[in-house]
Amino acid sequence: MEPKYSIGDLLEVRIEKIVPRGVGLAFAEGLTLFVSLAAPGDVVSVRIRELKGKTAFAEIESVIEPSSHRITPPCEYFGTCGGCDFQQMNYPAQLAAKVGIIRDNLHRIGKIEYEKEIPIIPSPAEFGYRLRAQWHANTAAKRIGYYRRNSRDLVDIERCMILTRELQGRLTDLRGSLPWEAFSSDKTQIDAATGDNGEASVYSTELADREREIEFTAFGEKFRFSARSFFQGNKFLIDKLIEIALGDVSGANALDLYCGVGLFTLPLARRFSNVIGIEENGEAVRFARKSAANAGLTNLEFRGENVRRYLSNLIESDLDFVLLDPPRFGTEKEMMASLIRLRPRHVSYVSCDPSVLARDLRRFVENGHEILSITALDMFPQTHHVETVVHLQLGNG
Repeated sequence: MEPKYSIGDLLEVRIEKIVPRGVGLAFAEGLTLFVSLAAPGDVVSVRIRELKGKTAFAEIESVIEPSSHRITPPCEYFGTCGGCDFQQMNYPAQLAAKVGIIRDNLHRIGKIEYEKEIPIIPSPAEFGYRLRAQWHANTAAKRIGYYRRNSRDLVDIERCMILTRELQGRLTDLRGSLPWEAFSSDKTQIDAATGDNGEASVYSTELADREREIEFTAFGEKFRFSARSFFQGNKFLIDKLIEIALGDVSGANALDLYCGVGLFTLPLARRFSNVIGIEENGEAVRFARKSAANAGLTNLEFRGENVRRYLSNLIESDLDFVLLDPPRFGTEKEMMASLIRLRPRHVSYVSCDPSVLARDLRRFVENGHEILSITALDMFPQTHHVETVVHLQLGNG
């Protein structure tokens, strides 16, 4: 007879591997456990915090036998702050875990058995890489930082190790200069970003000053943006991301979906005769048009509209290349159906969510596209998040 488990039970288990969402997989008699902040090969004592049938979610109480991959997390807030969840592993183990997460999603969600290698491009810097951040502030308590793990409570953060030096400096400045008494609510959100030469942009609905426009140079192009618009976060890998996403493509007509401030659109305009970028965020479109004008590019057009709506209204097309870089919450079913109906010859899918990626790749494969390559980039060291670029080609059938 299988044992009966309850919340709060203490169990000794071995961590088999790291699975999607960055948790460790372990087994007890009649029970599958997902363990937070684990390293593959750990033998740990865990306490059950949630039970769903024969599945449990658990927290480590003590490490009985540390894995060879386990290290001492360098950040004093690790385990409390909800940001980083991979600092307990050495960097090679982090990279291997992310490739494993991609493959797990391909197999489990996409029903795709991809036999080729999935190379992962490491970040040149494991810390001090992030040029964008979103901070939360408790104006009554005069605290600023990130949410506590598994909570909406605020952890007061004086130093964040993954921020660039310039962005850390901005956080330090804000702690001493925010007009706490002027805020109308007890809680607020502050977005911040830095560009070339350490210039910073800060945005909050509670701050009267308009966010500063800043510039970042990548792949030979100068991109304008602000804290209010999306931009890739790892300053050391943006060039590589563009290089891998574009490959050696060229031709007549290209489409950049969810184009943001034009990170891929401008380089595409150097290779294709006609390029259209689609982006719903008006602020991002404004920056994209400005960057294109400054670059003297006249063979591209930015349209400020919903991607799903744009594709549904596109009756015919002759698309040599489509670049698809959706937000973290992913694509819409209707949008994917419209894109597949247009039968683009070559698709480059850039994704920060392997589960959504796997779901959409299955749709492409079932409708005649072949996966040419899958490459991972570690845009988010010390976390379970991973950027993936997949190139697909339309078959002859």
